[in-house]
Amino acid sequence: MNEVELIKEVLEQMKPFLNSDGGDIEFVKYEDGYLYVKVYGACQNCTFIDYTIQDGIYEAILEKVPDCKGVLVVDL
Repeated sequence: MNEVELIKEVLEQMKPFLNSDGGDIEFVKYEDGYLYVKVYGACQNCTFIDYTIQDGIYEAILEKVPDCKGVLVVDL
C-alpha cells in the first residue's frame, strides 16, 4: 500500500468514532508530508477538534505513515 492508501485506511477506521458524535472527516490530499482533511457536522464547531486531530488522528496516521508531518483542517 502507498501512503495515501494507508492514510485513507486510518481515516476509515476513525470515522465511526467521529460519526458517533455527529461528525465526519474527509481526505482532501496528502502533499509535502502534510495530510489535508475536511471535517463535517459536529466536528466543525467542536472546541476539541484540535485535540481530536492531533492526539487521535495524527497519532494514528504516524503509526502507518511515519513521514507525515501533520494534519491540517481545510475549508473548501
